[in-house]
Formats: sequence, structure tokens, C-alpha cells
Amino acid sequence: MEKDIPKIDLPQDWVIGKLSAEDIGLLNLYANYPCRLKAGIFVLCLGGEVEASINLTQFKAESGSFITILPGTIFQIHKVDGDLQIYFMGFSSDFLNKVNVSKSVIDMHYIVKDSPIYKPREKTLPLLKDYFELLIKTYELCASQLSQGIIYHLFTGILLGVSSMYKDLTTDKPNLSKAEQISKNFIQLVMQNYTMQRNVAWYAKRLGITQAHLSTIIKQTTNKTCIEIITSMVIMDAKAQLKSTNLSIHDIAYALNFTNMSFFGKYFKRYVGMSPQEYRNS
Repeated sequence: MEKDIPKIDLPQDWVIGKLSAEDIGLLNLYANYPCRLKAGIFVLCLGGEVEASINLTQFKAESGSFITILPGTIFQIHKVDGDLQIYFMGFSSDFLNKVNVSKSVIDMHYIVKDSPIYKPREKTLPLLKDYFELLIKTYELCASQLSQGIIYHLFTGILLGVSSMYKDLTTDKPNLSKAEQISKNFIQLVMQNYTMQRNVAWYAKRLGITQAHLSTIIKQTTNKTCIEIITSMVIMDAKAQLKSTNLSIHDIAYALNFTNMSFFGKYFKRYVGMSPQEYRNS
């Protein structure tokens, strides 16, 4: 598992580059099982198609797509097709932990969680391509000479641009029904709290409705139960940690707030059909 660290995080503050059809093997690193990413990554797709899962939802990124992958995202690629042309830029968890973000960026965070793939206007795509190409040349020429202050200003400038793009999503989307809004709020709460809370009553109380009402709404809007949604997030995180980290099973159980390894093992086997160790070795 020597590729674990570059796979889930970056060994330096930032990296930038591009991928073509010849580089599909690199994307296959993310194809066999989900990975919990520590880095923040921006992707511009100008050719080909990539089908991937981002947390609980499956998306398709096609030509003309801009994708924002937030730190902590559980990510898996399912399929890559066509003449791939992808630009990417990433910032390490170590760098992100050091920077302060403004309220506008925090607001963008919630928009991105719901809609990580954005389709810029056609006339914007050449500008984005030129921007990535300029940064790639800068990186190739003087990456080692850039101070953390310069990288910080680069990062904040990118965030302001991305935030401006994603704000269009809030105006373009049709209004959600009350049930759809409750369902969306529930899923966001689960994503924020599943490691600590697996009790449906707790989520219902946070949303200000009864457990029975929440259960009915979630079943109607997602065709899943509340427990199924919570469990799928817990299991996906467990799978990601088992396959893409060297953490002990004890530490993974502790991180997911299980009282002991035995309880975690039984929980995992009930939903996956094998023990955590068997899954790790598979």
C-alpha cells in the first residue's frame, strides 16, 4: 500500500497538472474501492466522461464540467470513457488546516456538498483552460520557489472564482418542496454527524420534526429508510479507511465511534458479508 499517502492526500502544499487517455491508469487508483480524501481538489474536464461516486451520490463528469472535491470526501471512480482531457489542482490537508476561510467560502462549501459538479458557460471554458495552463507552466518553472504566502493568495483567488461560479446553482435550481428540503437537510446532517450519531430520533429532533414524520419523508423522497442512509455512510467510510489507509481496525472502529472492535466487526459483517479484516485482505 505504498501509494496510500499520495492517493488520499498530497505530499506538498499544492499540485497542478493534466491527464489524458494515456493516464487512465492513474485514475484506476480510485476505481477498486472508495477512498476518503484529505486534500481539496478542483477538476476541469474538457474531454471524455468520468462516472464517480462522491459521498452518497453517483455523478457523471463530462466535457465542460468543473468538479470541486472537498476535504473529507469519500470518492470512487466507476467508469472512464472517451478521449480524456482533465486539468486538476489540489491543496494538501496540511495546507488547508493552516488557512482561514471567509464566510462566502463556507457558504460555498454547503452548495458544493450538494452539487459538486458545475457546468460553466461555454464561453468561460477557454478562460478556465488558459488559467490552468498558466498555472501548470508556473508550477513547472518555479514550484519550489513559491512561498506559502503566494500559495495562500493563489488558493484564496481560486476559491473566490469557484465560489462565484457555484453561486449560480442557487439561482438556477427550482425551489424544492418542503419534503425535499427536509430530505436534503437530513442527508447533510448525516454527512456531518454519522461518525457520532446513528440514532434516527437525534436527527429528527435536530430537524424539529417527529421521528415517524422524518422516516415517512425519507422513504417517500429517497426510497430508502433513515437507517439505510446512515448505515451506507458509515460502511462507505469504513471501507475507505480499511482499503486506503494503514490504520488498525481498532483505530477505525474508534474513529467511527464504535464502543469496541467486536461491535464494529459484527456491524460491518452484517452489511458487507465479511469481517473488516477479510474485506481489507480481499
